[in-house]
Amino acid sequence: MFSLRQENISTSNKGTVKYGELLVLGCNGSLPGGDKGRRKSRFALCRRNKANGVKPSTVHTTCTPQAAQAVSNKVQHSISYTQSRTQTVVVEYTHDSDTDMFQVGRSGENPIDFVVTDVVPGAYGQNTESSAAQSTISRFACRIICQRNPPYSARIYAAGFDSHKNIILGERAAKWRMEDGQMDGLTTNGVLVMHPRRGFSRDSGPGLWREISVCGNVFTLRETRSAQQRGKTVSSESNELVDGSLIDLCGATLLWRTAEGLVHTPTVKHLEALRQELNAGRPQCPVGFNTLAFPSLSRKDVPDEKQPWAYLRCGHVHGYHSWGGRRDPEVEAECQERECPMCRTRGPYKPLWLGCEAGFYVDAESPTHAFVPCGHVCSEKTAAYWSQIPLPHGTHAFHAACPFCVQPLSGDVGCVRLIFQSPLD
Repeated sequence: MFSLRQENISTSNKGTVKYGELLVLGCNGSLPGGDKGRRKSRFALCRRNKANGVKPSTVHTTCTPQAAQAVSNKVQHSISYTQSRTQTVVVEYTHDSDTDMFQVGRSGENPIDFVVTDVVPGAYGQNTESSAAQSTISRFACRIICQRNPPYSARIYAAGFDSHKNIILGERAAKWRMEDGQMDGLTTNGVLVMHPRRGFSRDSGPGLWREISVCGNVFTLRETRSAQQRGKTVSSESNELVDGSLIDLCGATLLWRTAEGLVHTPTVKHLEALRQELNAGRPQCPVGFNTLAFPSLSRKDVPDEKQPWAYLRCGHVHGYHSWGGRRDPEVEAECQERECPMCRTRGPYKPLWLGCEAGFYVDAESPTHAFVPCGHVCSEKTAAYWSQIPLPHGTHAFHAACPFCVQPLSGDVGCVRLIFQSPLD
């Protein structure tokens, strides 16, 4: 097997400094219709040719001519905090030559670097444009500020600047004046962040979800996503992203991978080698005695006649057969339960698909486990990690989900070890 570290270094050292990458959970390697422009399943943040970062500068209180001019000035970035019809606090932002700014949101306007729309559970991607009107993701959801010099730290802030270089928090938005006199606030549905414990590796564990403010301060969660009352300040934590940090935009969840973390991550080439190694073992269906094979990664959602299927309660792997069930695979995929002919355990009978997004893996080990009930296959440690991560769902619920399709997990542990039968000859 080739060196994982050497391959990643050889493909990333091309003179460009990469801060990290954002990956959309629920996209198994690409969007359903393919990645197009700024709308894609993953986005690399690299040092810009010219710094475009900004930092807070002058503060204008009440509706003064200076405040009105700051808001209307399309060259100057500003954040407006509307306290009442007669009082607005405007904070001007000035150029920061030491940082690069990247903005994420649903809008397709130029200020947005990475366009993200709602993710549909189990659909390998994102919603259709017809549902954009009901989207809960903000058009200008958040911004990430990266230091242009080592250690290239990245910090996240709620809200992004619009085409007029403004962020406007209206009367109903949660906002307040801090002890140092500066203003701060929260966006309507909030930006939540979770930093994993012990990094993003085989030994990682879930951290606590926090909310990030417009100024980058950290708070405990509100009672619901859009509640007026903010949570408690968590001064011991920061808005600096670490390898494996999760960012929830209320409709889509992003995974942050640092450039250093990606060096130790399997590549598509490595996953393809694992697939070929798995198929080389010639796993066999214990009922039809036909040889099974995982389809190529490029056909990750197209059923194949040699497609492995599994009973996801016991883990026994078969080819598709009609023993004890219906004869139509498409109807079978919707069937809730069937009895395994090997051990008589009843459970979901689903086709198995290899997880193709390498950035979701916590190690580079062989694919031995499947998520329940979707059937996506990955390494044991990867399955164990994501099975214990509570992802935000709706306004106040959390549940573990498969990272490749964000379908909620079921069963006691959310995943199962696969049992392959070797060929008899």
